Amino acid sequence: FKWAQEEKYVSVNPVSTIKEPKPESRIPKFLTEEEIELLREACKTTFEKALFEFMYSTGCRIGEVVNLDKHSINMAEQSVIVFGKGKKEREVYFNTRCSIWLKRYLEERYDDQQALFVTIRAPHRMSIAQMRYVIKQISKRAGINKCIHPHQLRHSYATTLINNGAPLEVIQNLMGHEKSETTRVYAYLSGHLRRELYKKFF
Repeated sequence: FKWAQEEKYVSVNPVSTIKEPKPESRIPKFLTEEEIELLREACKTTFEKALFEFMYSTGCRIGEVVNLDKHSINMAEQSVIVFGKGKKEREVYFNTRCSIWLKRYLEERYDDQQALFVTIRAPHRMSIAQMRYVIKQISKRAGINKCIHPHQLRHSYATTLINNGAPLEVIQNLMGHEKSETTRVYAYLSGHLRRELYKKFF
């Protein structure tokens, strides 16, 4: 009807006051604590360990990680400035485990590339596809019977923060969510899990 009105086939759009249904929010797929540990054990090289721990402990989007440079890392504060959607700048943090593997990885490198994570052969900045492939290979070795992609590490990061009692406002800021509704999905997920566990064990 909108098209017909614009093309002058009809003078009035009879459905203009009807609101389109909102798409249903997808429940983020996250990894369990056991699956996280299995992935950790499946990391073979210093590079894999550094990449996995960085993605999990910062909750960064894969596109943010590939664009990071070595000089962006503040080892003393265990923090890094990333540029998210719309080139918006935010500070994220990584834990001590990540810091240890990141230092070892950087110490082992002899290339002159500025990128934080580089390819093994002919070192250069990794692409998103290459980084996805690394995570996929780790998950295969871990023997986890489901498809695992890098964004699940981000979902798992948020779920861990929620379950440990972090305020939604803090999580929203750390994840670079523009809308609080996006962050609230994780709170719903946490509540959903509690209900399922109650039904299972009570």
